[in-house]
Amino acid sequence: MGIEGIGARVARKEDKRFITGAGRYVDDMVVPGMKHAAFVRSPHAHAEIVGIDVDKARGMPGVIDVLIGKQLKADGIGNLICGWMIHSKDGTPMKMGAWSPLAVDRVRYVGDAVAIVVADTKGQARDAAEAVEIAYNELASVVDASKAMDAGAPQIHPEADNNLIFDWEIGNAAETEAAFQKAAHVVKMDIVNNRLVPNAMEPRAALGVYDKAEDHYTCWTTSQNPHVARLVMSAFYNVAPENKLRVIAPDVGGGFGSKIYIYPEEIVCLWASKKTGVPVKWVADRTESFLTDAHGRDHHTHAEMAFDQDYKIIGFKVETKANLGAYMSLFSSATPTYLYATLLSGQYDIPAIHANVKAIYTNTAPVDAYRGAGRPEAAFNVERMLEVAARQFGMSPAELRRKNFVTTFPHQTPVIMNYDAGDFAASLDAAMKAADYVGFEQRREAAKKAGKLRGIGFSCYIEACGIAPSAAVGSLGAGVGLWESAEVRVNAVGTIEVLTGSHSHGQGHETTFAQLVAQRLSVPMDSISIVHGDTDKVQMGMGTYGSRSGAVGMSAIVKALDKVEAKARKIAAHLLEADESDIVIEDGALKVAGTDKSVPWFQVALAAYTAHNLPAGMEPGLKETAFYDPANFTFPAGCYICEVEIDPETGMTDIIQFVAADDFGNIINPMIVEGQVHGGVAQGIGQALLEGANYDDGGQLLTASYMDYTMPRAGDLPSFKVSTTSTPSPSNPLGLKGCGEAGAIGSPPAVINAITDAIGSEDITMPATPQKVWAAIRAAKH
Repeated sequence: MGIEGIGARVARKEDKRFITGAGRYVDDMVVPGMKHAAFVRSPHAHAEIVGIDVDKARGMPGVIDVLIGKQLKADGIGNLICGWMIHSKDGTPMKMGAWSPLAVDRVRYVGDAVAIVVADTKGQARDAAEAVEIAYNELASVVDASKAMDAGAPQIHPEADNNLIFDWEIGNAAETEAAFQKAAHVVKMDIVNNRLVPNAMEPRAALGVYDKAEDHYTCWTTSQNPHVARLVMSAFYNVAPENKLRVIAPDVGGGFGSKIYIYPEEIVCLWASKKTGVPVKWVADRTESFLTDAHGRDHHTHAEMAFDQDYKIIGFKVETKANLGAYMSLFSSATPTYLYATLLSGQYDIPAIHANVKAIYTNTAPVDAYRGAGRPEAAFNVERMLEVAARQFGMSPAELRRKNFVTTFPHQTPVIMNYDAGDFAASLDAAMKAADYVGFEQRREAAKKAGKLRGIGFSCYIEACGIAPSAAVGSLGAGVGLWESAEVRVNAVGTIEVLTGSHSHGQGHETTFAQLVAQRLSVPMDSISIVHGDTDKVQMGMGTYGSRSGAVGMSAIVKALDKVEAKARKIAAHLLEADESDIVIEDGALKVAGTDKSVPWFQVALAAYTAHNLPAGMEPGLKETAFYDPANFTFPAGCYICEVEIDPETGMTDIIQFVAADDFGNIINPMIVEGQVHGGVAQGIGQALLEGANYDDGGQLLTASYMDYTMPRAGDLPSFKVSTTSTPSPSNPLGLKGCGEAGAIGSPPAVINAITDAIGSEDITMPATPQKVWAAIRAAKH
């Protein structure tokens, strides 16, 4: 269909409203009678609540009411839950501690919500929140997952002895041990994947409205999956019956996984609206975001890799301690298990793998999926091991990888995944060429003469996207299905509305989804509207996370388009007195192939609704719905190469060059894909060099502002060299694989491998700050 179809670099339709300030976010929403909320949060990491005195706060100017956890419980509001059941290796279920939306008798991390103040203005609410008097009996706390399991460590939840949530394993321990017994070479490493704070541009927000006349609730929220939010709040938290609860997620300024979950604030604002009789709006400030948004990563891993005498990998053992914070968030249990350990084969043909994961409570903010969700942690382990092994063997890191690549597909790994398509060598070759790898040693020597240390690092990542099928994930403990839905409505004048269960919060769905429809139905993109994010408008859907919108969401649209196209062809054949098999759709019309007979698209649509002249027995209208449940994951993969230069006197690392060669299968809009890769790589570089959430021993977050938590800026990043190869996925009708998380998965190991190559030491952890790099250089000299 020309420039607007699949494969075209179409400018994003949605950007006009964003760059002109016309986007509409939760904070922009104003409803009659609306009041503002502030939460009273615990200043302690672990304490008993002895008493709460709200009288002074209630009497302050503008205050409508102050509500506490005992009132919430008296009204039957339920505890927050984790929606993916994991069983320990002994068969016992995970130990899910109680998480009340407002703490009742105990707080378990700094920021735990204790009370809500509702007042006329935000300032009045905050002032009154400071006047709420809470007596605490402070308890000992623990923030380190390893120490949390020690004898005598503070018990955070009575349900979890020694703070152990589950002790889970995957793979075959006996076969893996046998591989190590016959190994010619064994490489061992202790690897830390540092804790991150998501820091979406838009902080979380919620506006709860209770309509007494209709006994109906509306929640505007910053959500990646509004239907799941409605389901959970009705079925588990008892906020309202599902048919009396509307959830709206308007424009959302970034999510990265942190807006998948249901947080206490949405629940409490809805409940408080009914309790006070006024609409209640809460918008987080940045410190609240640091303290209470679900954090990411935080793994401590011991890994061992076995090789035969020809340097083929024959076994891989991984032991991981995953810090899940003070409570189990909605999908927290899946992140260090089925989203992590199932990717430990990487791009490599490893016959025996065994992983053991211990998930542990600490007195820190809850930890859940963050861009990549387990896949970055797996890729970091695998790619650090391969790089270090190559150095120990005196081999080229590229050739060690090439020797061990999976080369035939489909390929069944020992840890569940079945890779359906790929060409890992093609990505490696493309990246090496773009990076001018053969000229690197000359560049290293030139840097040395200038007093600098130069290094280069590889990362060959693989990820699993479009998590499915529903029956399979259900058997593994998932509490929801992972299909997606779509409805294609052709209006009487031929304009089209696509209602999708996917949710856009920066990915460009309004453009890419419209490109698909424009090509299929031969209509201009400006006649197509993409509707999402409102449970009263859109059919039940599963939302956006795990790079699923293309492979799963667009596949549902394809199925709906198939039905629309089939009916339109029948109508056109009837109007043109032709055989249906001869009808083609092109140039804005339905035509009889090989003739000049045609009927414009809008006339076919009008005929469907006037119903004056339809085939016998056909229902009027042109609107179809479809649900799509994939048969398998998709498996994006690629090779990243990072080149750094380090000043040995200061430890400052400059990224001189960063090359990304990705295989995303077929691509709808190359420009949008490149933007996703750029953003992901920037986040990965942020983790590798700059970002890290740190608590002191008393559970206080030391990195609770941009003064202390360093986000990457333009000056920290090079101009990326981005390219793609393509092996289309056979698992969905468009051959898509997903691109949203790749950059954050593949880049951290590439950066750290480059730094360790430059300084000649593996003794560095993320973030590789100048101080750490400087110290590692000094230590390597002694």
